[in-house]
Amino acid sequence: MAELSRRRLLGAGAVAAGGAALGWGAGAVTGRAAATAAPGTVDFHGAHQAGIATAPQAHTTFVAFDLRPGTDRAALVRLMRVWTDDAARLTSGRAVLADTEPELATAPARLTVTVGFGPGLLRAAGLEGSAPAWLKPLPPFAIDRLEERWSDGDLLLQVGADDPVALAHALRVLLKGARATATVRWTQRGFRRARGTEPEGTTMRNLMGQVDGTVNPAAGSADFDALVWCEGAEQPWLAGGTSMVIRRIRMDLDAWDELDLPGREIVMGRRLSDGAPLTGTAEHDEPDFAAAGPGGLTVISEFSHIARSRSADPRQRFHRRAYNYDEAPSGAEISDSGLIFVAYQADVEAQFTPVQQRLSDSDMFNRWTIPIGSAVFAIPPGCREGEYLGQALLSLR
Repeated sequence: MAELSRRRLLGAGAVAAGGAALGWGAGAVTGRAAATAAPGTVDFHGAHQAGIATAPQAHTTFVAFDLRPGTDRAALVRLMRVWTDDAARLTSGRAVLADTEPELATAPARLTVTVGFGPGLLRAAGLEGSAPAWLKPLPPFAIDRLEERWSDGDLLLQVGADDPVALAHALRVLLKGARATATVRWTQRGFRRARGTEPEGTTMRNLMGQVDGTVNPAAGSADFDALVWCEGAEQPWLAGGTSMVIRRIRMDLDAWDELDLPGREIVMGRRLSDGAPLTGTAEHDEPDFAAAGPGGLTVISEFSHIARSRSADPRQRFHRRAYNYDEAPSGAEISDSGLIFVAYQADVEAQFTPVQQRLSDSDMFNRWTIPIGSAVFAIPPGCREGEYLGQALLSLR
């Protein structure tokens, strides 16, 4: 009964908002790099959803959903209203309406909630014609060994925080709000080093020990804005939003153990100690792919990971936000670990797919990594107070 009462309350309060978001462009509110309303909080409302340009938290969980049969647009609007209200409260350190554990909401630890839409959601809403061309599964790559239990989905939640208790509470609240509309398809939990372990801005390391994500557009920069945020030229409702590609990549750490340090650095094209390219002295030095070493061979192999991920086309870039995962091993394995690789870009087909194709074709690193999950979602823009996430789409006529 408490859940039903909460839905009635939110529904009554939101009717007046109607299609107000339709006239609000991405330029109406400035972007967010790590905007905070108070210590330990990240603003929920704004032109863009939080959790993308926000400095990555120590813990993030991704949950994909399948919509229940018969779910229609009205049901989706109700869910988005509930999630929007819940997320706004939780990220500001306030308990949600009818919260059964309100004490757990008081320390949000930079909690963010990000919502994504899969192709199935637009079909359920009768809005297939409003889907961007890239909102579909990625093309097959030769290196893929995809498993259904880690792939696709109609709806996505990305919930991040520096504290696992805050994250667990927020997830439980949001899952309770969705149970009449959707069922969980898959859940992926990722982590980085605890906040404060390293100086702010330090590039993360994956579980192979590599500095992971050196070449990344800086949040809040003009470069970031141009690469990540949709302008809405193809689909106006996406102005201020973006796309998300999420790939679950299993790392064969047991086989990686058998490769010596020089071999690892040749594969990556970077030093393991500090992430510097093999032709440089510091992590962010520009690699010299033409530099030759003894014997005339190039210092950085054309088949190294760093070389295969580069393009002469500056548009073939995106913002990455990766997390480690580590599951309980089975049998003779020592580890079941890898990377939850998340990429945000304005256009998947123009930016992400060409890079992934080059890596698939001839990256030496493929010997130790196996993509086992893949999904693509549209991330709608943020919202103002009194509006709900996805309103510009779900109020289309």
